[in-house]
Amino acid sequence: MDIKEILIATNNKGKFKEISALLSQINIKSISTFDLNIEEPEETGETFAENSLLKAKYYSQKTNLISLADDSGISIVDLKNKPGIHSARFAINPETNDKDFPYAFEKIFNELSLAKKTANDKPKAFFICDLALFNPHNNFAINFQGRIDGHLIYPPKGDNGFGYDPIFVKDGMDKTFGEIEPDLKEKISHRGLAFQKLVDWLKN
Repeated sequence: MDIKEILIATNNKGKFKEISALLSQINIKSISTFDLNIEEPEETGETFAENSLLKAKYYSQKTNLISLADDSGISIVDLKNKPGIHSARFAINPETNDKDFPYAFEKIFNELSLAKKTANDKPKAFFICDLALFNPHNNFAINFQGRIDGHLIYPPKGDNGFGYDPIFVKDGMDKTFGEIEPDLKEKISHRGLAFQKLVDWLKN
């Protein structure tokens, strides 16, 4: 499949920036949804793979463009793998109705304290990213998934990255994803791993 451009099926500017930087390395132009005024679909899937494919299909059918969607999130082992696929919703502050990650970090550690866990216990967590590519011209769909394991810290550290990055430290590292350089994160993150699978598939 010779692909020259792909619509990145997200309204999340952090995700768009990361994915478009990765695509540019293989000379694929990224098209954003930001100026298209397309409302985000309701994520009704029960897995990351179902949700990413749902989003890729939705944006493809609205634009008639090949679309790449990402569904990703953090799962915390002591919270029975919450928030998982609900990671974005978990960060909605009920007072403002907006995503508020400092609010989410506090909520996570409040829930961990109820489970008798503190930051000193280095609570285990993992990030999953599922990328779905959908071609509306022949209804072809394929998914690629990456996972990385690590632990949580509090208080958060670092202004790089986005989302839950400032409280997550990957196994074998001593800095959060909010502290490391974006170039390094691209190589070692859950999104980077899923993306490498996509690149290998595109090359073959």
